[in-house]
Amino acid sequence: MKHSNGIGSTQVIALANQKGGVGKTTTAVNLAGELALRGKRVLLVDCDPQGNATTSLGITKRDLTVTTYDVIMGHAAPAAAIRATGRERFDILATNEDLTGAMVELTSLERREWRLSDALAVIRGDDYILIDCPPSLGLLTLNPLRGGHGVVIPLQCEYLALEGLAQLKGTIDRVREHLNPQLMIIGVVMTMYDGRTNLAQQVVEEVRRYFPQRIFDTLIPRSVRVGEAPSYGQLISEYDPVGRVTQAYRILTDEMITRIGQQGGR
Repeated sequence: MKHSNGIGSTQVIALANQKGGVGKTTTAVNLAGELALRGKRVLLVDCDPQGNATTSLGITKRDLTVTTYDVIMGHAAPAAAIRATGRERFDILATNEDLTGAMVELTSLERREWRLSDALAVIRGDDYILIDCPPSLGLLTLNPLRGGHGVVIPLQCEYLALEGLAQLKGTIDRVREHLNPQLMIIGVVMTMYDGRTNLAQQVVEEVRRYFPQRIFDTLIPRSVRVGEAPSYGQLISEYDPVGRVTQAYRILTDEMITRIGQQGGR
């Protein structure tokens, strides 16, 4: 896929939650895949040193010679780190554990919160750039928030997942105030939902009270197949084409596209 110069109409969306295990990477990878299936040109940026998005798409991290780390630190042009996923219109800026070093090295650099957006501005020719953020609120998350148009917040349907939501919203509000006034919360997506439990339903209702206009209607159900798909380097739509989770991510993608349009997305 050719990435042309110029910002154009690219939508840059960060998937963020400082709590791990909430389905953030799964949501990033499968939203990207669904957008590509709709004919959109998509770049997924793996900004998590764990590199789970990279692995989920069947890419071997130890074989990488140029990664997100090199791009953020200015050691390489973004185009050198972009890899094909084997799926039409869907590429990835892949990463590995080298990115851990950026969390320390960035602190002493000028424009440290701008490094990723400065790099992406050179290659933006996609319809969507989705950024899988690490489970933290450090510089590797601030960079995508500074350069993004919107944030999607995956949230597991468990009580403890609620604890960090106010903190994350506070961080987003501060980014809007000081770094990126255009940043918007596109929506909170509830993951690992089991409608048979009272707890899951209670958590959803609590989020609806806290974010009445922001929670997505689509709920991503709990399924063992979601955990199995990455071990084969597959999207859930490839691994389980008619499954409930596949259907949920298709509907969620449509809902996200609609929201971006309603919120004045470019």
